[in-house]
Amino acid sequence: MLLLRCIVGDLRVAGRLLRAFPPVSAPPRPPQLAQRRFLSRGGSPSASSARLKLRTRLAVTLLVGGGLLAAWRYVYAEKQQKLRQQRVEQLQKVALGQGAFSLLDHHGCRRTKADFLGSWVLLYFGFTHCPDICPEELEKLSAVVSALDGDASLAPVQPVFITVDPERDDVAALARYVADFHPRLLALTGTAEEVKAAGRDYRVYASAGPRDEDGDYIVDHTVLIYLVSPDGLFLDYYNRTKSQDQITDSVRKHIQTYVTLGTQ
Repeated sequence: MLLLRCIVGDLRVAGRLLRAFPPVSAPPRPPQLAQRRFLSRGGSPSASSARLKLRTRLAVTLLVGGGLLAAWRYVYAEKQQKLRQQRVEQLQKVALGQGAFSLLDHHGCRRTKADFLGSWVLLYFGFTHCPDICPEELEKLSAVVSALDGDASLAPVQPVFITVDPERDDVAALARYVADFHPRLLALTGTAEEVKAAGRDYRVYASAGPRDEDGDYIVDHTVLIYLVSPDGLFLDYYNRTKSQDQITDSVRKHIQTYVTLGTQ
């Protein structure tokens, strides 16, 4: 019992001692920690204002840049349209391919220039007895047409061969000759006068050389491939120095950028 009284007495003394000391408060938060928590809840008003100003500047820049780009595209389109119009006017003044030929094809059917209106045409003048130049050029022309046929976005191109040697190149001879080239190659012949008229229309020079003991002869002639538009206008020409790829690229660009007379 005496021991219990001593323990109770000690507890009362300890209680009085604890009440004698002031209560201990929590340590203050470090300033940086308080600021970090404030920023995590939304940031300062000055930071929000800066972000708003930045968004405004970006919006204005995009609007101004878009307007300038649209204006540039409009001016560029107008310039290209004007250049195309000038090109067509120049071509209409060129005295090349302006006539209306009338010839027989290798099937024996009469063909005129009007039959090719609405189609792109690659045209070559030559003769079937030519030893090397004509076959090489016709093979190149055929390869160009085949390459363009592989592009579904392009209108088909009609290959045409007109003889400068109607004396030997009749319908049957042309039919045998074109079998070695592009399947759509159309060969044309006619009387001497009809063939000369077609050649003069494209300023094609052709002159038969002396005959040998077998009566054979070579025809000296202009070696060019002509590009004719769907409106029947001469657009371009390609000599022997032009490769297949160069001609293909040129024809493709002409087709992609051409504006017909009906839309002028």
